[in-house]
Amino acid sequence: MKKSILITGAAGFIGSHLCERFLKEEWQVLAFDNFLSGHSNNISHLLSNKNFSFINYDVTNFMCSPQPISVVLHFACPASPVDYMKYPMETMKVDSIGTFNTIDLAKEHGARYILASTSEIYGDPLQHPQTEEYWGNVNPIGPRSVYDEAKRFSETITMSYFREYKLDTRITRIFNTYGPRMKAQDGRVIPNFVNQALKNSPLTIYGDGQQTRSFCYVSDLVEGVYRLATYDNLQGEIINLGNPDEYTIQKLVSIIQQEISTKSPITYKSLPTDDPRKRKPDITKAANLLNWSPQVDFKDGLRETINYFKSLL
Repeated sequence: MKKSILITGAAGFIGSHLCERFLKEEWQVLAFDNFLSGHSNNISHLLSNKNFSFINYDVTNFMCSPQPISVVLHFACPASPVDYMKYPMETMKVDSIGTFNTIDLAKEHGARYILASTSEIYGDPLQHPQTEEYWGNVNPIGPRSVYDEAKRFSETITMSYFREYKLDTRITRIFNTYGPRMKAQDGRVIPNFVNQALKNSPLTIYGDGQQTRSFCYVSDLVEGVYRLATYDNLQGEIINLGNPDEYTIQKLVSIIQQEISTKSPITYKSLPTDDPRKRKPDITKAANLLNWSPQVDFKDGLRETINYFKSLL
């Protein structure tokens, strides 16, 4: 029997790259998406692949699979601030009801279950860099909580199934990821700055620009998820995936100005509520358990991303 995987959020930025990665290894890929925040263009080139099947479906409804599956990747969820602020109810439902539905399907099939969580579960961290043992500093009633707390609850569901039913579950906490297929209006700093610079619009810095982020190119992230999904003896593991190279927002702007000839001025606006001041993953577990570390140089990945956004103009 062929290796088979079900991927939710398959038409999203990361989900579509995951579909490609598993197809490259000749897995049968059953892809689900309702295009709330994903786009059909991200997977249109895969529709002719005999190992690829797509179902337009909202995973907060009852889930079933028309074929046997051995791995479930639950990646369905609005992930950018623009999207989860626009769709707060949908975000909370896909990380609660959707998580129950997809993990019950994995249980039914005896499949391995991989949950896409996020560095946002650490909130505005008091520990730096962030290890998987850190519980986080999250405002449970703030505007970002629709995403932060939804992901924390989805982790609770996943670990409860691991303990109660001995299901082979794994959780990846994904840090800032960038690359082709991000939406121009994504709301995260790299697409924001790149598109502003390409259009010679003001580069908008929120706060004083001294807050930090770390940026992982999408192919590196996907390789980490692939290993997490396919390596044995990782039941119940929670693993950070991200690039530990840390940049201030001010430094990021400077790099983008070097890469794009732009006349864009810099403007400053107030920092959004609960915006984290620091973000840097400790990837010791990923290195030890997955033999994984980022390989793509930030500027090389940034150039690929810039070229992608240029192609959309």
